[in-house]
Amino acid sequence: MTTAVAPLPAVTPFTRDLLEHMLRGSAAPDWASDLRREAVDRLAALGLPNRRDENWMRTDLRLFKPAGWSFRPAPAADASVPQGLLTAGSTALAEDFDGPAAEVAAPAALAGRFASLDGHVVADEMAPELAAQGVVFGSADRLLAERPDAFRPHWFSVIDPGCDWFAALHAAFHRASAVLYVPPRVRVTTPFHVLSALSDGGLDTGHVLVVLGEGAEATVLTETAGGGASGNGGLHCGGTEIVVGQSAFLRMVNLQNWNTGVWHFARQRGVVHAGGRLQWTLGALGSRLSQVAQDVALVGRNADAQVNGVMFTEGRQQLVYNTLQHHEAPACKSDLLYKGALQDRSRLVWRGMIKVDKAAQKTDGYQRNDNLMLSKESRADSIPGLEIEADDVRCTHGATSGRVDADQIFYAQARGLTADEAARLVVAGFFQQVFDRITIASVREALARAIGQRIRRIS
Repeated sequence: MTTAVAPLPAVTPFTRDLLEHMLRGSAAPDWASDLRREAVDRLAALGLPNRRDENWMRTDLRLFKPAGWSFRPAPAADASVPQGLLTAGSTALAEDFDGPAAEVAAPAALAGRFASLDGHVVADEMAPELAAQGVVFGSADRLLAERPDAFRPHWFSVIDPGCDWFAALHAAFHRASAVLYVPPRVRVTTPFHVLSALSDGGLDTGHVLVVLGEGAEATVLTETAGGGASGNGGLHCGGTEIVVGQSAFLRMVNLQNWNTGVWHFARQRGVVHAGGRLQWTLGALGSRLSQVAQDVALVGRNADAQVNGVMFTEGRQQLVYNTLQHHEAPACKSDLLYKGALQDRSRLVWRGMIKVDKAAQKTDGYQRNDNLMLSKESRADSIPGLEIEADDVRCTHGATSGRVDADQIFYAQARGLTADEAARLVVAGFFQQVFDRITIASVREALARAIGQRIRRIS
């Protein structure tokens, strides 16, 4: 299906006039439109981030030109939509953090499917039996009006919509956004799938909001695909908001696999309430430049968050990821592991912080970032940090960056492997630790397959 929106001028700046033009074709409620208007006013007062901002000091925006982007008209009914890595995977498995594996679903058997192309909805469906249980999933424009009780308290309140120019742009001009609400004590055993796709030079501003009620359980797979491979191949300016209710359990996957000409900017934040569990897996493989803020807030006693990051860069890609594990309540646990491999002249930047409030006694926080450089020209920057106000905590962090041991490659080649095969073997072993933490088999397989296809011999 496609959304019915008013046609937009071919080229136009992101102004209040453009926003009012968009709102004339929107089914969103007045309160949601008012949030957009507040954001566009904020946008008008902001400039692009600069290197005086600590989160942006290692990000090169000199070639990014805001005036060069505009929304495209709705695609034709038979338009080709780029396929995501997760849509062709095998059977998915999910495990409890400390329990045995349990069958969840093959990706072909989805609880719901939502897809967009260049900011226009092209698929919006959910299994009918879930609607009977009170589950709500689909287009935000439609469902914010139908179920304000489920979404209004959280819509653009989990992330800060005015913290910088890109956040304000997203809050004002988001399109083709998806929402999910799972009522208390409802367990959905098949995954929801959200795909954001771009054509060459397209613009995507999609937003995702996931809300789980008390004791609920769900799996959400989100991914990106398409865009151009060079130049200004596309722009994504998006956001993700997650609310995990008391004793609820969410498996969340964000897989970024744009082509290498796409600019990618995103703010992602999860809030976990008492006894809730969040297993959040992030894959970063594509884009020309990525700047992502991924935050987790543990706001209730015994909240638990596990964050897994898998990153691979090549060519002249630059990926910058800023993570925050914010312990606001006592007796919570957070465990973050990011691993990245780099080849050619690419660059990875990870800046992580564990923040522990004074009230968050008995905190258990851990973060680690490991990088493997496959070429002499690649560069990795790891900046772990702790900010602790409580006095009864266990918080540790670590980071490593290094090159492939030439003896490992020689050993593998001496046993009949080619140089390329030896490189793949070494990189597969490097990522195995984080793969073992990802409890959805189709995600593990898709990431391993995509990385394996990109690896060339060590240089």
